Amino acid sequence: MIELGSINNPRAAQGFIDYIKSQGLQGELRSQDGKTVIICVAPEHFHQAQPLWQAFVENPNHARYQEASWQVGSTQSPLSYQGQELNLKARFKALSWLNQTVTLLCVGIYIAFLLGGFESIYSVLQFKPDQPLTWLTPAIVHFTAVHLVFNIMWWIMLGDGIEKLSGKSTLVGLFLVTALFSNWAEFIMVGPNFGGLSGVVYGLLGFCWIHRALNPQQPALVTNGIIGFMLIWLVLGFADMLFVSMANWAHLGGLLSGMAYAFTAQLFTKKTA
Repeated sequence: MIELGSINNPRAAQGFIDYIKSQGLQGELRSQDGKTVIICVAPEHFHQAQPLWQAFVENPNHARYQEASWQVGSTQSPLSYQGQELNLKARFKALSWLNQTVTLLCVGIYIAFLLGGFESIYSVLQFKPDQPLTWLTPAIVHFTAVHLVFNIMWWIMLGDGIEKLSGKSTLVGLFLVTALFSNWAEFIMVGPNFGGLSGVVYGLLGFCWIHRALNPQQPALVTNGIIGFMLIWLVLGFADMLFVSMANWAHLGGLLSGMAYAFTAQLFTKKTA
């Protein structure tokens, strides 16, 4: 084994090892005290692992490493995790202004609904075909806590990854395009009574899916397992087999527009290269 690097965060190190395993690479952790960890990889995989290590060093808290641990990680480890903190406040501060703003708007509006402002606020934010601003505003409206938490979790994870990989302008463009297409799709097919960031979330997922297919040499933002799960969830929603009401056309519109955005962005990248 060849040493790739070291880190004093055992939990993050385990996530990285699980991630490179999910990419078909062989690696292991070595530690004398269970806290400072040396990451080693097989000699034949060293050059493939180097760019993955650099991406990890820049953002060791990315959700892709936790996802990999769920998929291939072992429940047993000799490393010591005591004293590791979530640092949620610091992580939130590290997000971009767009990621923070969308998150706070969604949370703030939901709290305002709980405090009795539902009718007055929703009447302003509800989709109206003759008011262009409302073509976007349903994306920041949520009716249940579960819906809110689910969407915010994916928005933060995928949005942060996309921004770090492709830049702030890509995330801004994706939010506007996927919110627009997902909201119009739901309005045309069902009507104006809907809300939620899930259309945008599916748009981000579609972008990550196609971007990964077009750029296999870059770190993957989502795993095949996550993509498969979200697609199955979409199909189950259309089949009306879920226990909750879903804005299925918003999900599909967001997914397709996010995929199209990735293709378009790739074409412009090739033209300017």
